Amino acid sequence: MPAGPRSAATVIDPAVTGSGRVLLAAPRGYCAGVDRAVVAVEKALERYGSPVYVRKQIVHNVHVVRRLEQEGAVFVDEVDEVPEGAHVVFSAHGVSPAVVRAAGERRLQAIDATCPLVTKVHREAVRFARDDRHILLIGHHGHEEVEGTMGEAPDRTTLVGSPDEADVVEVADPDNLVWLSQTTLSVDETMETVRRLRVRFPNLQDPPSDDICYATQNRQVAVKKVARDADVVLVVGSANSSNSVRLVEVALEHGATSAHRIDDASELDPAWLEGAGTVGVTSGASVPERLVEELLRVLAGLGFGTVEEVRTAEEDLVFSLPRELRRDRTGAPDPRALGGRS
Repeated sequence: MPAGPRSAATVIDPAVTGSGRVLLAAPRGYCAGVDRAVVAVEKALERYGSPVYVRKQIVHNVHVVRRLEQEGAVFVDEVDEVPEGAHVVFSAHGVSPAVVRAAGERRLQAIDATCPLVTKVHREAVRFARDDRHILLIGHHGHEEVEGTMGEAPDRTTLVGSPDEADVVEVADPDNLVWLSQTTLSVDETMETVRRLRVRFPNLQDPPSDDICYATQNRQVAVKKVARDADVVLVVGSANSSNSVRLVEVALEHGATSAHRIDDASELDPAWLEGAGTVGVTSGASVPERLVEELLRVLAGLGFGTVEEVRTAEEDLVFSLPRELRRDRTGAPDPRALGGRS
């Protein structure tokens, strides 16, 4: 797992000063599941050589995908695009059993980089379906994680995409329901969806534990605190990153006058900063820290040279690598397998 966020002093030239300040949210950036998935592709390339195929984007960040492509990863939409017998990595967002079967039919050597917290939701779906319950899955239509989870019990799962959809969703047996959720949603919006579902379905059962991942929750708590004192909030993250998009929404809901998502510092519009005294900065869970550092340098050049870190939680969770990568070619345990990236 990568080291924690660097202090502001390591990324800001002290000679550059200005009257504006930056509130830098922490935690931010890579979570344990993202780090595990990215390292899995790196290890697969190191062990098997190029090309290693990856179904979908390994994580939702254009810079990460571009770098891995340069190292020899080939990203495909579906496993039928992978040559028979080749190595393929399943992304952090998870896949349905149908994708696993399709990979097996092509004799692909699959490496499952699904985030363990997503796998937990899959297992819950399987268990509830086995217990003959109907699942209301709260999540975004078309998201890869949602497609994978629904694939575990497609005949017993109904997608609820928003609080408004909770008001109109139809079910056959309203007394035999349980809800699950995508791991990268807005905590507040998810709870509102559950509240409105329970108005209509009083016997709705909760999952055994919260499905929204720790990293998503921690980043939302941090940006809430930053947004209270920020005129503008900048969220570094890609457009298809659900948790990054949610950070923009949360910032606006909790006090920021404006909030913008950018892939990197090149997308910063200086006009957004006109009249601002304080800029909040954070990043989604699949964003390399170097992109935040670059943004801080640009902000310093625009007069926002004072950086204060606003930390609301410490994160030290580390996931082991996929089991297919935990041993080296001799069969001995791989010394990097349990610690992720140093």
